Amino acid sequence: MVTLGVAACVSGKLRFSDKSSTRSTRATRILCPANPRRLVAAAAAPPEAPPRSIDYGECAPAPVPREQVEIVRSLNGWVAENMLPLLNPVESSWQPHDFLPCSAGAPEEDEALSAFTEGLCELRLGAAGVPDEVLVCLVGNMVTEEALPSYQSMGNRTDGIADDTGDSGLPWARWLRGWATEENRHGDLLNRYLYLSGRVDMRQVEATVHHLLRNGMGMVVPKSPYHSVIYGAFQERATFVSHGHTGRLARQHGDGALARICGVIAADEKRHEAGYTRVSAGSSSWTLTAWCVMRGKVTMPGLLMSDGQDDDDDSLFARFSAVAQRAGVHTARDYGHLPR
Repeated sequence: MVTLGVAACVSGKLRFSDKSSTRSTRATRILCPANPRRLVAAAAAPPEAPPRSIDYGECAPAPVPREQVEIVRSLNGWVAENMLPLLNPVESSWQPHDFLPCSAGAPEEDEALSAFTEGLCELRLGAAGVPDEVLVCLVGNMVTEEALPSYQSMGNRTDGIADDTGDSGLPWARWLRGWATEENRHGDLLNRYLYLSGRVDMRQVEATVHHLLRNGMGMVVPKSPYHSVIYGAFQERATFVSHGHTGRLARQHGDGALARICGVIAADEKRHEAGYTRVSAGSSSWTLTAWCVMRGKVTMPGLLMSDGQDDDDDSLFARFSAVAQRAGVHTARDYGHLPR
C-alpha cells in the first residue's frame, strides 16, 4: 500500500551492527544501503506528487446533521449484537510473539539462547530471499500500522461514536477500543519481524513513523459518523488487500514466516471490514456518504508520511506508492475494486 524510508539489502549473509560504532541517522553495518532513497529511485521514477488538499465539491465539510448522530447512537444495541462478536477474546487471540523466535526462558539459559538463535537464523534465511521492492512495501505497511494513535483519535472525535470517558461501556466505545487493541498487534509484529530480519535501517524507519504521527491525518468530514464508518470500511479493505498481496509474494520467494505474518494480519483486517460494512449496508444516506468518500479518492492514512527530506515536488508517499504499484502489492486495479 504505502511505504517509507527504508532500504533493503541484496545480500543474504547474516551480519550484526557494531554497537561500538558512532550513532548516526543511517545504519552503517546492518544489511541496508546508507541512503534509503536509492532503492525507491531505482524501483520507480518519481511520479507526480499527490495533492495535499482535496476538493470534495458538494461533499465539502458541513455541520454534522443531528439526525445522523441520533441514528448512530440508536445503533448501540445493534453494535453489541452484530459488531462486538467480531472481536476475539484476549485469551484466544494471537500475539506477535506467536510468529517470532521464542524469547521465553527455559530451565537452562543456554537452551533458551540456543532456541532463540536457531529461530532467528531461520527467520533471516527466509527474509534473505524477499525482493527489495516487496520489503519496501512491507515497511510501508508497517509504518502505516504504527500510526494507530492517529486513527483511534479520529474515531474518538466522531459524533455519536466517540469514547467520551475513555472507558465507556457503550458498545460503540467498546468497539473502538477492541478494534484498536487488535490493530495494535499489527505494527508490533511487523516492526519486530523487520528488526530481526537485519534487512532494513530501523532507525530510519522509526524516524519516519515519528514524522507520520507528528504530521497526523486529515479528514474532510472529521466528526461525521457516517463518513468515519464508510472510510473505515474502505481502509480495512485496502489493508486486507495490501497485506494479502505482500504475504503471497513472500511465499512465492520462500519466506513462509512472513507469509504467515501477513496472512494473520490480513484476516484481522477482513473481520474489521465486516463490522463496518454491516452497519453501513442498505441505507441511501450511507450510499451517498460512500460516494462522497470515493469522490475524494479515499485519502490514504499514510499521505503525510515523511523522512524529513521530501517536499511538495518529491512526496515520499507518492514514491513508495509507485513501488507498491510496480510490485503488485496495492495497485490502481485494487483501488478501483474498493467500492465492491
